[in-house]
Amino acid sequence: MNDQPQITVVFAITADGKISDAHGSPGRFGSPADRAHLEKQVAQADAVLMGAGTLRSEGLAMPVLSPELIQGRVDQGKPPQPTQIICSASGAIDPGYGFFRQAVPRWLLTTEAGSRQWLDRWSASGDSEDPSPHSKAANGFDRILLGPLGDRDFQWPEILAQLAQEGIQQLAVLGGGNLVGSLLSMRAIDHLWLTVCPLLVGGAAAPTPMDGVGLPLHGAQWLNLVSAEAQGQEVFLHYQRRDTEP
Repeated sequence: MNDQPQITVVFAITADGKISDAHGSPGRFGSPADRAHLEKQVAQADAVLMGAGTLRSEGLAMPVLSPELIQGRVDQGKPPQPTQIICSASGAIDPGYGFFRQAVPRWLLTTEAGSRQWLDRWSASGDSEDPSPHSKAANGFDRILLGPLGDRDFQWPEILAQLAQEGIQQLAVLGGGNLVGSLLSMRAIDHLWLTVCPLLVGGAAAPTPMDGVGLPLHGAQWLNLVSAEAQGQEVFLHYQRRDTEP
């Protein structure tokens, strides 16, 4: 078993490199072909990691809907759906999101304080007394994982090692930019899929696939281009991490 999962980051971006506008609107500008591509990447994962900000924007997880992809997972001895992991240090998540009514396994990655805040929110919502059929756990999540915090962020090496011990070897990361930026800072991203969509948003405050502190140019993470394919008005790019400069 590897000491951390293989991490694949998947984003649809505008032609100017944004994943949303400055107001954080849901990033639903990809075509049906892009959505099918995203679903395929999700179907290959043991778990999907998503920041709380992305959940607040979308309200839902990205499940596997295709019967063929679900059957493919079952044929490989996997559960029909990958585990959906929400990362939130604060635990400030709305229990009313449709996410909690989806037929997917749900984990929360948070802190001790965040766990308490979430449990208080779930209890106050009343859902704990009448959970949906898919809220198997008494608190809306099947599991709550407590991650160690550093000065400003989760200690991702320890968390990724913990996920690997849980049997998660393929991890798909769907956002947001700060979460992916944290993984970039420790050079943990193995594959990057970008769908470039034909629109422009602009704006310094509009989020990008990788926000946060970032890396200096002299220490940038280089990539190998694995494939590039144009479909309709979109371009699908697949990059793999390169451990040496060109």
